[in-house]
Amino acid sequence: MADGPTLIPLDNVDPALVEALLDRAFEPERHTRTAYKVREGTDWLPALSFAAIDADEHLVGTIQCWPVALTDPAGRRHPMIMVGPVAVEPEAQGQGYGQALMTASIAALSPQAPLPQVMIGDPEYYGRFWGFTNAHTGGWDLPGPFERHRLLVRCDNPAILPAEGTLGPWRG
Repeated sequence: MADGPTLIPLDNVDPALVEALLDRAFEPERHTRTAYKVREGTDWLPALSFAAIDADEHLVGTIQCWPVALTDPAGRRHPMIMVGPVAVEPEAQGQGYGQALMTASIAALSPQAPLPQVMIGDPEYYGRFWGFTNAHTGGWDLPGPFERHRLLVRCDNPAILPAEGTLGPWRG
């Protein structure tokens, strides 16, 4: 990856190739994970979802972003974007594909209406490179088991974030 990866819109890639990559990166049992329940019944957002192609024009990585909402105790729904999965072929990990995909996805967000982005991930890694934090998610719940310290949010104005709520699919 001397010159960096080639990134293309994910909707230009055969969905079967994307599913096969996700299976190799996360195991076929990935569908039982809590993150899948958070975004259940929604479609990923094409404008924020990308694929990484290597020099041999093989699919080596993907990122998908999803419309979700945090429902506060009063029943108000706060729209957010769930980032992930970020998947990279096991033999291509550590070569910068995941970083390039994350950076492209965040760069594609509208500066006029930057919705908070949430993810389940490593706080040190995603915090260091992109400003994700678990400082505002301590009162949030998910529709399944999760490690609380791995529930992360990135937001230009954290004061808008509800202190409590349950994250789930956005069904507008």
